Amino acid sequence: MNVNQFFEALPARYNRSAAAGLTKTIQWNITDADPGVWAFEIVDGEGRLVPGGVEKPDTTFTTDAETWIAIAQGRQDAMRAFMTGRLKVAGDTMLATRSAELFGPQAT
Repeated sequence: MNVNQFFEALPARYNRSAAAGLTKTIQWNITDADPGVWAFEIVDGEGRLVPGGVEKPDTTFTTDAETWIAIAQGRQDAMRAFMTGRLKVAGDTMLATRSAELFGPQAT
């Protein structure tokens, strides 16, 4: 799986029932040789992928593609990546911790 495939598959893994009543935006900034920005907007529980991102996300994950794919596949612990500086989180950290609930076990 590469980072583009991960984000293309993200809407299919979205757990609408876990997001009931939620209006937030989560964004990913991938910073290496294959850089990109993707956001997922949730408005009253309805979600949509936004390639290219948004101006003011509620939570932003910043990392390289290798680290994010390892996290998504369960080969890397997100908290360990955060504690070692390989994953940065800005904004609403409580929303960041809900990402596994919102997108299933492969989207932590």
